[in-house]
Amino acid sequence: MRLIPAIDLKRGKCVRLLRGNDAAETVYGEDPVAVAESWAKQGAEWLHIVNLDGAFGRASDNLRIVGQIVRAGKSKVEFGGGLRTEEDVENALELGVEKVVLGTIAFENREALARILQKHGARRVVIALDTKDGIVATKGWTESSGIHAVDAARDLESVGVKEILATDVARDGMLVGPDIAGIEAILRDTSLGVIASGGVGSLEHLRKLVRLQNPRLTGVIVGKALYERRFTLAEAFEALHSFTG
Repeated sequence: MRLIPAIDLKRGKCVRLLRGNDAAETVYGEDPVAVAESWAKQGAEWLHIVNLDGAFGRASDNLRIVGQIVRAGKSKVEFGGGLRTEEDVENALELGVEKVVLGTIAFENREALARILQKHGARRVVIALDTKDGIVATKGWTESSGIHAVDAARDLESVGVKEILATDVARDGMLVGPDIAGIEAILRDTSLGVIASGGVGSLEHLRKLVRLQNPRLTGVIVGKALYERRFTLAEAFEALHSFTG
């Protein structure tokens, strides 16, 4: 299971939102490139970067920042936030990101998703399954799709998606633990790879994910807990890779 520090970009700064609320932000770094380099020095092989301005439909200079992080070549990058057209996906991949994370387009333009998967390969595409009360949310978590998470996951699997990012928006930034039951349901009812996100606040939360003992749980994203020093990256790696009980 990959441990992936999160870098959320808003107006050129590294921030975290509370429950996906655009108005509830905490700034954790004025220089996201320096933040990325810090995580890399601590052993992060992957970074999860989100263009929050893009997710909420705002123009920004965040793509330039992502390009700087990618060119530094110190960590692989999965990147999402506002990638709602095939051109957006092309532009992101041309920056050199390893994977793109797609949300709205996957649920509103199935033909475009199919073309993206065919052109770039399923291994480079992760679908963000952001949920509120078990229902998939789109457009920067502001709109409900009306689709239950497990039904959405099955549907995505049927068109060739191989990996999803499962986030319970209500838990995001709350440090209350990931949605274990929701993650288990997707792992049980599909053959998808799942990246867990939202709510990790302690090493015990990481251990609970390890206890699932499912090789298709491919990663876990951690943000606020690392920025607020609830534990170190080294301690998180230890919890993921050395825990056996």
